[in-house]
Amino acid sequence: MILNKLTTSLISFVVFCSQLTAGGSITGTITYEGKIPKLKKFDMIIEPVCVQKHEIDPVRFTGRSEALVLGEGNTLGNIFVQVIAGLPEKEYSTPETPVVLDQNGCTYSPHVLALMVGQPLKFLNSDGVLHNLHTLPEENDEFNVTMPKFLKETIRTFEYAEGMFPIKCDVHPWMGGFVAVLDHPFFAVTQKDGVYKIEGLDPGDYEIELWHEKLGIRNASVSVKGDETQTFDFVFKR
Repeated sequence: MILNKLTTSLISFVVFCSQLTAGGSITGTITYEGKIPKLKKFDMIIEPVCVQKHEIDPVRFTGRSEALVLGEGNTLGNIFVQVIAGLPEKEYSTPETPVVLDQNGCTYSPHVLALMVGQPLKFLNSDGVLHNLHTLPEENDEFNVTMPKFLKETIRTFEYAEGMFPIKCDVHPWMGGFVAVLDHPFFAVTQKDGVYKIEGLDPGDYEIELWHEKLGIRNASVSVKGDETQTFDFVFKR
């Protein structure tokens, strides 16, 4: 009897997961073309704890900006990709699982993130030093939260959908990142390998937007047929 219940539960879970990923997908790799600029550098010497965390990574230790994160073959990280047109008019359920932003090594990890309206955003302080979280949105309420070294985490939510807005630490002026709040789940942020994937799309024509903090915004039209995966690579030029 117990085994049958476990089997039934497992089947139900598999069906639920398959429903979440049902539909078509858009995927691709984003790369950078052009001369690589000299990025702004900064000095972390005022926080020895953070300096120690970057000793094994000379680029981060010297404090180079994260405005242009490149992988092998000039793949491009920190590109925010979202569907901006073509979605059915409906309400999408809000995930209960928090998105995590870690303050580690006196940098924000991840540097760029997105989440849905009402979804928890958990801020971690892995450094054990004084940080503060200062968001600068236009649609949502601004907050400026102090995180002393003994406060390891705090959670906030956003009430309205809003495009990318900055977040900074007033204690450490080199710390900066970006947050977007959406009313749908069809978005992705690239890592250093430049790869993105948006799943669960109904057949149809969509417009996607690609955002980078320095290189600007690009748009593209993509058609999804059935449950196929459409590949759309993109090049950002300086």
